[in-house]
Amino acid sequence: MIDIKNNSGSKLWQQAKQIIPGGNQLLSKRAEMFLPDFWPAYYKKAKGCEIWDLDGNHYYDMSIMGIGTCPLGYANDDVNQAVIDAVSDGSMTSLNSFEEVELAQKLIDLHPWAGAARFARTGGESCSIAVRIARSHSKKDKVAFCGYHGWHDWYIATNLGDEKNLDEQLLPGLAPSGVPRTLSGTVLPFKEGDIASFEAIVEAEKDNLGVVVMEVFRHAMPDLAFIKRVRELCTEHNIVLVFDEISSGFRLNIGGSHLLWDIEPDICVLGKALGNGHPIGAVIGKHDIMQAAQESFISSSYWTERVGFVAALKVLEIMENQDVINTLSTHGKYLKAGLINAAKKANLPLTMFGIDSVLILGFEGEALTIKTIFTQEMLKRGFLASNVIYVSIAHQKEIADKYLENAAEVFQQIGKALSNNNLQNLLDGEVSHSGFQRLN
Repeated sequence: MIDIKNNSGSKLWQQAKQIIPGGNQLLSKRAEMFLPDFWPAYYKKAKGCEIWDLDGNHYYDMSIMGIGTCPLGYANDDVNQAVIDAVSDGSMTSLNSFEEVELAQKLIDLHPWAGAARFARTGGESCSIAVRIARSHSKKDKVAFCGYHGWHDWYIATNLGDEKNLDEQLLPGLAPSGVPRTLSGTVLPFKEGDIASFEAIVEAEKDNLGVVVMEVFRHAMPDLAFIKRVRELCTEHNIVLVFDEISSGFRLNIGGSHLLWDIEPDICVLGKALGNGHPIGAVIGKHDIMQAAQESFISSSYWTERVGFVAALKVLEIMENQDVINTLSTHGKYLKAGLINAAKKANLPLTMFGIDSVLILGFEGEALTIKTIFTQEMLKRGFLASNVIYVSIAHQKEIADKYLENAAEVFQQIGKALSNNNLQNLLDGEVSHSGFQRLN
């Protein structure tokens, strides 16, 4: 058992919160989202799905795997070598890297409806680029959206009118502090599957609505009739339709999941798994629409840096040659079946959500407390565990079996505590956070 109460990483996290607002650069990696008092927070080394913390403690990562960025596992040898070679030959110069053109062509080949591509380094900025291009083409300012699309003003401005607009789309409690109030009313939310609400937005704003941004796929099979109707209305009213596939891309197939259902957007945004841990974001779109980028200033030095391009090209090569998508699904199905069986034996109410390559554990009752205890007890056993598992090809059967064996023991603990009505007694510290909260 690991002594989670004496960990250098958890102590460093407390220091970080005093000098880095929020503690780090990503909400999803805050210790408070997992185990506020004892999460190790920092790593020294990672390989496959294994991580070593500042004290040399070894863990299997059965949680977010770099927030879904590493389906090939951490520090994949082939991707590493491609990046090392690129760095050795110079990753930034006064000239452009030729791999940028190769990657653009590769993504267009994967998406026959597309005719051009632009690149960035992160998902949020890629969505902002897509919105800028779409507005430039449509000549209309307002944006309607469904789903999660980042932190930028164009998106968070929806909460200027109603601070609950993002509660069901992103996280509860997101105050739009710092977002210009003049953007109020420029960003309009609609819910997945609710075609009536979307039709009402189009009818009321058809002269001003220039862009629709939506996640075509998140945790379950999408409502295809809904998406097709959105597509029809966007075409009818000269609205640019943007599919945000930053999370869903390269999980169900090689490319964007919309290809599976033959629904064409005007623009698609890709990222996360595309670089397997190396920063790369892609905005692909129909040729005439993407040319509107020439009418706007969209430019940044590090968008030309070489590493993201070579990493993405190697990732796509591996995915095509090693049947990665099927491997992810197979590993995920095995984990899902094991967790369901373990929970049933422990008399612990558990519902599994998500696709096979992204598993979501739905605890019932005191869900946040149960999640925290699960994370706490699995950490002691050498596992980074939460209520989400981004499956990687490194999650092979031997590791999965170790995880399931320990998860079964923890489920038994929680099940007994629930039956004895003493769940709180299992907590060693505070309950994890579920939304946006100030930390310092």
